[in-house]
Amino acid sequence: MSSAVLSERMDVERAVPAATGQRILIIDDEAGIRDSLETLLMLEGFRVEMAPDGRAGLDLLASNSYDLLLLDLALPGESGIDLLPRIKSLVPDLPIIMITAYGTVNNVIDAIRAGASNFIQKPWDNEKLLADIRSAIGRNRAEQEVVQLKRTLKQRYSFQNIVGKSEVMLRLFDLVGQVAPSRSTVLIQGESGTGKELIAKAIHANSPRRDKPFIPVNTGAVPSDLLESTLFGHERGAFTSANAAKKGLFEVADGGTLFLDEIGTMGMDMQAKILRVLQDRRFMHVGGTHEIQVDVRIVAATNVDLRLAVAEGRFREDLFYRLNVIMIDLPPLPRRPPTLP
Repeated sequence: MSSAVLSERMDVERAVPAATGQRILIIDDEAGIRDSLETLLMLEGFRVEMAPDGRAGLDLLASNSYDLLLLDLALPGESGIDLLPRIKSLVPDLPIIMITAYGTVNNVIDAIRAGASNFIQKPWDNEKLLADIRSAIGRNRAEQEVVQLKRTLKQRYSFQNIVGKSEVMLRLFDLVGQVAPSRSTVLIQGESGTGKELIAKAIHANSPRRDKPFIPVNTGAVPSDLLESTLFGHERGAFTSANAAKKGLFEVADGGTLFLDEIGTMGMDMQAKILRVLQDRRFMHVGGTHEIQVDVRIVAATNVDLRLAVAEGRFREDLFYRLNVIMIDLPPLPRRPPTLP
């Protein structure tokens, strides 16, 4: 190392205050290149370690944590591209910038395919190199934050299949986490395709009822003359095709959660019967003579404005208030922009 470079590096070590904490590993067989990169990066507050070949670099990667790797293409023995698969298997999420004097199109393609984040040609422009380094580190950290966020949400709320990391969705997830442990009836409003059933499942999965059944029924898809039997069950001979007694979904869901989807389509007669179950927790089979008591949590969902339906006389006001103990209003998909890249 020349005395000028050594003097400059000592000045840098004295001039740079606290390190940023971002660590960069340089694997390059040319001492002059390593020294130049080290000086440049230390001026920016990075912590730098260096290796003259792939074997030494792999040893450092196995025992230390880095925010970015600067990897030379033309190394003695194994080339940088040959090393890439081994590096990625060792530290899969590490951003890697390849540096070479031979920046052919094929080299670039091979490096990117093997896992490199970017490709810089010698002699490099300092400002561009620094910008690429900051961009690669920032992008990688943002990606890891998203991964951690999804992992946290999955662990806390079982939202494996719910997409969304915007502020409005994170607030919604927190609300669901608060609602889930209670016994209260929940009404979920939202357009079709916004994930009402997924939210209902998340409520159930994070409630004390998680080990009991979660029973969904689309009340709008069941013919009105069959809906009562579907929900409450029937006795043998209750109607023409009732060849045997059958439990309804309220009985099947006993101890768990019954999800009544599209409840806004339900007729007024059936609304009255649902209201009675919510009030008394009792019902009778169609054609039955004795009451059946159940412990079921109701989560209802609708894609229509029930307040408007009440005002227009299409939905019972007393049932609306029984259902609307806790309201979860799902935003339309266009209102869920990601806040993280």
